[in-house]
Amino acid sequence: MAEGYGAFADFYDRLTENISYPDRAAYYDRICQKHGGKRGLLLDLACGTGQLSVLWQDMGYEVIGVDASPEMLAKAVQRKGDRDILFLCQSMEELDLYGTVSAVFCAQDSLNHLTEPDALQRALTRAALFLEPGGLFLFDVNTLYKHKEVLGNKTFVYDCDDLYCVWQNELLPDGLVQIDLDLFSRGEDGLYLRQEESFCERAYPDAVWREMLRKAGCTVEAVYHADTETPPRPDSERVLYAAKRK
Repeated sequence: MAEGYGAFADFYDRLTENISYPDRAAYYDRICQKHGGKRGLLLDLACGTGQLSVLWQDMGYEVIGVDASPEMLAKAVQRKGDRDILFLCQSMEELDLYGTVSAVFCAQDSLNHLTEPDALQRALTRAALFLEPGGLFLFDVNTLYKHKEVLGNKTFVYDCDDLYCVWQNELLPDGLVQIDLDLFSRGEDGLYLRQEESFCERAYPDAVWREMLRKAGCTVEAVYHADTETPPRPDSERVLYAAKRK
């Protein structure tokens, strides 16, 4: 994930329990195979706490996980156990690997956290740079529809026994959403500790994704309504891009 996930790292997995990570991992693998990919050396870009990294490793990929948050990576290192997964602390815009990979997967709307177009272009270009010719770049992103109709100017509350989270959004111009989290965690003494986290996400139009991928040296093979193999709809909240390195 993006930088700024320090306090959130302790609670991220619990607040994303609604996501079926095995299904998400299998979906990426299925789309990869559909477009001629292979279970080779895989970069899990913005790997967060490594939930998908370990699943892909168990499927037969050789995984490198990269994330900008040391706190999130600490959780990933704990999760991997004795699996041979290399985790690196790097930002997406400054990705620097030792060689090329056969595929890059970037899940959980991580690229939406790059709110400046120049930063997004650098991240896409760096990811493509370390892809083998013909290698696949798969990523899912939130749409403009989701930012406007689902997230914008709304508040969500999560009550998870000893964790309480108030998630407040503010819709800003040009597809931006400001996200402010108030996290209340109960300690062993029964008292609650309050922590705050703030970050922004930007949704980009399809034409922007396609042009940036072109500049990065990739061709768009397909775009899917997320978690399916069908085209996007007007009310798609997330979409997955399948791009190939020229």
